[in-house]
Amino acid sequence: MEAVTKTPEREAFYKKIDGENLTALWTVMSDLITPEPKSGCRPHLWKFDVIRDYMTEAGRLITAKEAERRVLVLENPGLRGQSKITTSLYAGVQMVVPGDVAPAHRHSQSALRFVLEGKGAHTAVDGERTAMEPGDFIITPSMTWHDHSNETDQPMFWLDGLDIPLVQFFDCSFAEGSKEDQQKITKPAGDSFARYGHNLLPVDVKRSSKTSPIFSYPYAHTREALEKAKTRQEWDACHGLKLKFSNPETGDFAMPTIGTFIQLLPKGFETARYRSTDATVFCPIEGKGRSRIGDAVFEWGPRDLFVVPSWQWVTHEADEDAVLFSFSDRPVQQKLDLFREDRGNA
Repeated sequence: MEAVTKTPEREAFYKKIDGENLTALWTVMSDLITPEPKSGCRPHLWKFDVIRDYMTEAGRLITAKEAERRVLVLENPGLRGQSKITTSLYAGVQMVVPGDVAPAHRHSQSALRFVLEGKGAHTAVDGERTAMEPGDFIITPSMTWHDHSNETDQPMFWLDGLDIPLVQFFDCSFAEGSKEDQQKITKPAGDSFARYGHNLLPVDVKRSSKTSPIFSYPYAHTREALEKAKTRQEWDACHGLKLKFSNPETGDFAMPTIGTFIQLLPKGFETARYRSTDATVFCPIEGKGRSRIGDAVFEWGPRDLFVVPSWQWVTHEADEDAVLFSFSDRPVQQKLDLFREDRGNA
């Protein structure tokens, strides 16, 4: 695209039309339509041990009820002040200490929880309560009541992922609190998984939600699926063994705005280069290794978190068997025919 030269006459014209809230397209075209994805999102890694220390300090400073949710936001270093980990997604680490109740509320934004540490605290969604264990993936669909509580003697930590920036972009945010801190439980524990989690579906149930009817995907089942699948030794060059969490009613992603994945990298496995347009947040739950993102190398272990920006080359290397959870806005990109990937030399 040929550069537009500046002249006194042109500058005077631009100033004149600015008063009418007009801009000449040829002065901004190269920033609006770029040859490749271009954003301020940068690769970065957060060490969980550091976050845990700060969360423990925060627990002494503010209660869960005062804070609504006691969370430290993972702000991308290239997007500071915007509460974004990528240009379209939010992430934070939440802590619920013994005796805490994070009060019931609901909002337009869809949320995921990926449990990092602790065992036995509860989250309730739409009348069903589940105990939380490390590696569990839990969904809070849009506009469903949810609250959290911890009746154990240890703090619980989990990763929150929400589509807050997407909802902000479309100007469609609604939220409300409940008069009661905890919602009424109307379903037995495990009800949604029993009905939908075993390749069976209720015959006459009509649902309008595009979110999976399973709100809790236990890690024990996820890990078993990976173990059984790896026996075939069919490793993808770029991903090892990678599965997506799906909606059993449709086979689509479990959430309409956020794609969630789990992958196994066996000890010594080095992936081929890969890049895609969906900036992705990774969280290892088992194992140690490193990832090269562009020219930067990040060493990770269990519960650390790192982000791969859109269209940046990434490779992973596992020092021991490693399981990585990840999420991105891929469902939105695919439905809008915007998603693109490049497998390098794989």
